[in-house]
Amino acid sequence: MKHVFPFAAIVGQDAMKRAMILTAVDPGIGGVLVFGDRGTGKSTAVRALAALLPPISVVSGSATNAASEGDVADWDKGAGREMRDVPTPVIDLPLGATEDRVVGTIDIERALTSGEKGFEPGLLARANRGYLYIDEVNLLEDHIVDLLLDVAQSGENLVERDGLSIRHDARFVLVGSGNPEEGELRPQLLDRFGLSVEVRSPADIEERIEVIRRRAAFDTAPDAFVQNWAAGTAKVRDRIIAARARLAGIETEDAVLRSCAELCISLGADGLRGELTLLRTARALASYEGATKVGQEHLRRVAPMALGHRLRRDPLDEAGSEARVTRAMDSVLA
Repeated sequence: MKHVFPFAAIVGQDAMKRAMILTAVDPGIGGVLVFGDRGTGKSTAVRALAALLPPISVVSGSATNAASEGDVADWDKGAGREMRDVPTPVIDLPLGATEDRVVGTIDIERALTSGEKGFEPGLLARANRGYLYIDEVNLLEDHIVDLLLDVAQSGENLVERDGLSIRHDARFVLVGSGNPEEGELRPQLLDRFGLSVEVRSPADIEERIEVIRRRAAFDTAPDAFVQNWAAGTAKVRDRIIAARARLAGIETEDAVLRSCAELCISLGADGLRGELTLLRTARALASYEGATKVGQEHLRRVAPMALGHRLRRDPLDEAGSEARVTRAMDSVLA
């Protein structure tokens, strides 16, 4: 059995881990973009997330992870009537994936054997109610980016081809990773990520030694290593489940809403998506930490990841996005 490195065993990279946990608490935040140096644990964290997430209840055999019989599409012939719990899907979207592989296409085998037109679902169907992960997302082909933008906007995948007209739910948390040296992300796709974090190679010698120690232990005896960290993984999973349950009851005072608006105005963020994402993320953090209402400190801790990638470029300001957000917070949240 192939083991995945435990999420709880990842050393450092607190911002990346916090962002992924918060999207698990509230998938409506809109996904995570992780940009940074090679070999900093980006892909490891995403793969570990799959083992961390609570299971979901689906109609047995459903190709789109339908939550009830009423959600099963007419073309989904494999769906049964029983409900069963399955791991939250985390689906990889390879850079070389064709459009048919992503959105779905005609079921050739069914057409040849029975003469009927059928639909072969793609990666978007499998990712419904789960996560869609794209490594090196900044290298994704433009026509695939356009498809993702359409689906991310509507929450549905529409396929019109060869006499078929198929529509199915495609609501997923988009997770992307990449190296900024290999190219920038298109602004339209960048805006679709709720949170963005930058990861850097650790500068602390003790932290680097601990990374080596844990990785060597995992490679040598993966069964024992995973077992040793099982309690830590279960603790994070239980906190996510508890946070989901109390999320709706988190109070938000008008002063917090005003701070969200003032912060986005101060930063010159376009549209209102910044305020909405900032508030949802702060509520998720408050819920995860067991608070009953959102405070200014919650805003301060999530603002860099919720707003940093939404800033307009200022050629006269050489400070990075995180520094600009911090400067604005010092002014607005003082």
